[in-house]
Amino acid sequence: MRKYVIVTDSCSDLEKEWREKYEIEYVPMHYSYDDKDVIASLDWEEISAPDFYNLMRSGKRIKTSQANAAQFSSAFEKYIQQGYDILYIACSSALSASVKASYVARDELLAKYPDSKIVCVDALISCGGEGIMCVRASQLRAEGKSIDETAQFLENYKKYLNQEATVESLTYLKQAGRVSAMSAFFGGLLSVKPIIISDAKGNNVSIEKVKGRKNSLTRVAERVAERYIAGDYPDIWIRHCDCYDDAITLKNEISSRLSVSDELFHIGYAGPILGASCGPGMIAVYFNGKEVTYDSTKQ
Repeated sequence: MRKYVIVTDSCSDLEKEWREKYEIEYVPMHYSYDDKDVIASLDWEEISAPDFYNLMRSGKRIKTSQANAAQFSSAFEKYIQQGYDILYIACSSALSASVKASYVARDELLAKYPDSKIVCVDALISCGGEGIMCVRASQLRAEGKSIDETAQFLENYKKYLNQEATVESLTYLKQAGRVSAMSAFFGGLLSVKPIIISDAKGNNVSIEKVKGRKNSLTRVAERVAERYIAGDYPDIWIRHCDCYDDAITLKNEISSRLSVSDELFHIGYAGPILGASCGPGMIAVYFNGKEVTYDSTKQ
């Protein structure tokens, strides 16, 4: 069996500690503001996470760009030349075109290296959900599973990866084109907070609306408790956009309902790609749970 490398992108929000522990590589995306182009580093090398979100609070508009086919080709070919096959775990195709760019790179490289294998998996989720998929893939690789066995597992596993999230302000979703200006305006007046899931097609969808920040955190915790299934991977990932205290509050709300140990929770920053769309105050929970069947395209 050929050895293979696991590659992801900036949307996985995997900190260096996780990437080193599970031997995961990534292809970075980019973001820009004030005509500055910045690598969307998972290690926040050019700008710290608090400074990034403070830029947004000060009114800076931050735009993001996907990884392109040339970037994927360069990254993939490097590993192929070292004798590796490649398993790329991509941000949801409903949120980013990066997975399509990876297909272009894959097809070009396989024509050049016909004995190699490149498998691209559309995670149909981003942020902590994408990160969990990378960790699970690494665990299977360590168990001796082949690249095809691991990819097949992920194609099924992603159906059970749940996201429950909320935002503090609708302003940033409006800027990113996720909600209308009218919805954002009245949402602000009424302190309406959406509960956002990742649906079966990988779209981020507002499934409920509640009034007030505290109520939104409580409702997220309730929904996690309703859908959580420990399974083979009981860990719960919480990702936040510079609102650590709220992340702790949410962790405690979930823990009190599920009676799970603190060791199962992993709290960290949401990266700049997701953060640019959701803004300061976004908080999301990712976990193994009931099958995700809601399809917003059929509603």
